[in-house]
Amino acid sequence: MTALKDKIRNFSIVAHIDHGKSTLADRLIQSTGAVSEREMQDQLLDNMDIERERGITIKAQTVRLSYKGYTLNLIDTPGHVDFGYEVSRSLAACEGALLVVDAAQGVEAQTIANVYKAIDANLHIETVLNKIDLPAAEPERVAKQVEEVIGLDTSNALRISAKTGIGITDVLDAIVERLPPPEDNDIKPLRALLVDSWYDAYLGVVMLVRIKDGVLRKGEPIQMMSNGATYKADQIGIFAPKMTQVESLSSGEVGYLIAGVKQLADCKIGDTITAKDAPAAEPLPGFKPSIPVVFSSMFPVDASDYPALKEAIAKLALNDASFTYEIESSAALGFGFRCGFLGLLHMEIIQERIWREFDLDIINTAPSVAYKLGLRDGTNITIMNPADWPDPSKIETMEEPLVRATIMTPDEYLGKILQLCTERRGVQEQLTYVGTRAMVVYKLPLNEIVFDFYDRLKSISSGYASFDYELIEYQESELAKVSILVNEENVEALSFIAHKSDVEKRGRQICEKLKDLIPRQMFKIPIQAAIGAKVIARETISAFRKDVTAKCYGGDATRKRKLLEKQKKGKKRARMFGKVEIPQEAFIKALKVGED
Repeated sequence: MTALKDKIRNFSIVAHIDHGKSTLADRLIQSTGAVSEREMQDQLLDNMDIERERGITIKAQTVRLSYKGYTLNLIDTPGHVDFGYEVSRSLAACEGALLVVDAAQGVEAQTIANVYKAIDANLHIETVLNKIDLPAAEPERVAKQVEEVIGLDTSNALRISAKTGIGITDVLDAIVERLPPPEDNDIKPLRALLVDSWYDAYLGVVMLVRIKDGVLRKGEPIQMMSNGATYKADQIGIFAPKMTQVESLSSGEVGYLIAGVKQLADCKIGDTITAKDAPAAEPLPGFKPSIPVVFSSMFPVDASDYPALKEAIAKLALNDASFTYEIESSAALGFGFRCGFLGLLHMEIIQERIWREFDLDIINTAPSVAYKLGLRDGTNITIMNPADWPDPSKIETMEEPLVRATIMTPDEYLGKILQLCTERRGVQEQLTYVGTRAMVVYKLPLNEIVFDFYDRLKSISSGYASFDYELIEYQESELAKVSILVNEENVEALSFIAHKSDVEKRGRQICEKLKDLIPRQMFKIPIQAAIGAKVIARETISAFRKDVTAKCYGGDATRKRKLLEKQKKGKKRARMFGKVEIPQEAFIKALKVGED
C-alpha cells in the first residue's frame, strides 16, 4: 500500500571514509527491526568482500525502514571522490542528509566535498557527531569546526556512538521530526530518477529508482528519456532490506525496477524513466553520462590466460557501467585490454577484483589520463593511450586535465605538503586554518596525481592528511611522449606522456630500473629514453666477457689480436641480430617506477 507523503522520509548519510557511515546504517536497520537479530551482520548494506575489508562503500544501496508509522528510505552512498557522480545522483533522490563527523578526528577533505554536493542539491542537513565514546573525542571542538568550515548550525547536533548504540533513537526522531517529506506529485506524468543499476545473473539488470512525479505501475510500458529505449515494467519492489515485490511506486517512494534490460550500458545512472504512453515533457535535471578519467592497459602475465581475462573483464563491466574497455595488443605483452576508470581507487578495485574473484595475475601499464590535441589540419582529437600520440610536427595545441585538490592536514606537516604540491606543478588557491589543522586548496594537473601523489602525501604526513579532488577543466600545456628503446627497438608498453619539465627525470628513472632488471647478454644493450629522434636518457648493460685468449700461451702476439678482432666482429653481429627478451617481472617492476 502506498504510504502517505507526509509519512515518508528519504535521506542519505554523508561522511568521510571510516567516520562510521556504514555502522550508523547498521544501527538504524537494527533499531527499526528491519532484520532479525539472527540475520544481522556488520556492514549489512556492503555486499562485496572488498567493501567490508576496506571499510568503504563502492555501490549505492537502499533500505526501507519503518519507525513510529513513518517510512524511512535510507540511500547509502559511496564516500570516495571517484564515485562522485553516483553520490550526486543518490543525493538527488533525497530530501535530507545526515552529516556524520568523527568526534575524535573532525572535519576531513571528503566530508567537505560530499556535504557541498548535498548543499547544492538543496537538502536539509542534520549534523551527527559520532564516536563520542572514544577517549580522544572532542564533540564541542568538532561542532565548532563544522560551523567554521562548512557553515552549518550545530546547536542541535546529535551526539552518538554508532558502535555502542548511544543516541540512535535520537537520530531516528530527528529524521522524522526535522527532515522534510517529499512533494505529492502523483497526478503528474511519470518521472523516475535512475539512481543506480547492477546486473543480477537471474533477473538481468536491476534498477534502483526514486519516483519524482507520477506513479510507476507493474506491467506498464516505460521509456528511457536519454536514448528513447522502451521496456515493460516486469517487476517493481522495495528493499526491506530484502527485495520485496509491490504493485506500484508513487511519487516520493524509492524502490527497484526490473524491465528485461539485458545490458547495463542501456540504463545510464542519472537517466529519467517515463511512461511510454504518456511521457513527461522534460527529463529530470543534472543527467550526464559517466566519463572515465584514468586509463590503463591490462595484460595477462601468462598469455594463455587471455580468454579468462576477457571473460572476467566482461563480467565486471556487467556490474559496473562506468568501467570501459577495448581490446589492445602489444608486441611485448601480447593481447590485453585498454581500460577506462573513474579514478585511481576505481582502478585499484577493478584490479583487485580480477585477482580475487577470478584468480588471474595481470600486468598493468602505468596509468595515464585523456589529453586533448589540436592538429595543424584543424581537427581535434582526444588521446588516452601513449601509443596513439601523433607526430609532434602535426600538433598545434596540447591540453591536459586539471583538478581542484582539497587537502586537510595537521599544521606540522603543512610545509612538506606545500612543497609536494609545488613539485607537481600545483597552483595554490586557498589556505585556511581550523584550530591546529590547515585546509589547503590547489589546482593540480591530473597526470601529476595519478602516479604516486596519494602515497607520497600519506607518507610525508604520517597518514594524517586527507585528500579529495574534482575534475575542473583542461588547460594548454607543454607535453611530450617519451619512448623507451631497448637495443634500439621501441618498447611501446613502456612509453608514457609527461610534461616537458618532468620527462628527463622520468625517462632516467625507467632506464636505470631496466638496467637492473634486464639480464646481461653476450653483447652490449643500450637502453634509451627518447622524444622523437632526440635521446634524453641512456643506460648501457655491459656484455658478458669471455676470455678468448686464455688458451694462447707463448707464441706471437698477433694471434691474440686476431682472436680479439674476431670476437669483436661476432659481438657486433650479435648486437645487430640478437633479440633482447625483456622478462615479465621487468615489465611489472618498471611500470611501477612512479610508486617508489
